[in-house]
Amino acid sequence: MLAVGRLKPGPEAALFAQHNARLRPPLAVKEIPEARGSAAEIRRREGAALLAALPDGALAVAMDLGGATPDSEELAALVARWEESGRAVAFLIGGAEGLDPAVLARAEFRFSMGRMTWPHFLVRGMLAEQLYRAQAIRSGHPYHRAWRP
Repeated sequence: MLAVGRLKPGPEAALFAQHNARLRPPLAVKEIPEARGSAAEIRRREGAALLAALPDGALAVAMDLGGATPDSEELAALVARWEESGRAVAFLIGGAEGLDPAVLARAEFRFSMGRMTWPHFLVRGMLAEQLYRAQAIRSGHPYHRAWRP
């Protein structure tokens, strides 16, 4: 996971830690410093830093409000496909100004947590929980209850 901003101790960090500890393997997080300037300049600078930190050959998944909104079972199937590709998967989380168009163009998948805007620090924990849920679905673990909305 490549994420803009430094996650400080608090409820967002605790949420991420709780779910990331359940993942096998847990997500490695590389934090990108927040940029300064106009909104466009911030997106450009943060985007360049995200792309520079992206491992060669990685399958880039942009966390983007305009992306696809799979349900949990569909996400589990996507994760399985990504893992079967044999490539490292890198989730890209932008800062308060969002992701630069260059990052979105590089991404092979754009994933949205829904139509509402979420704080970028909260997205880390929500993503870790959904990835854990995807693992539970794939392994038949009862964490996910498909009968519940």
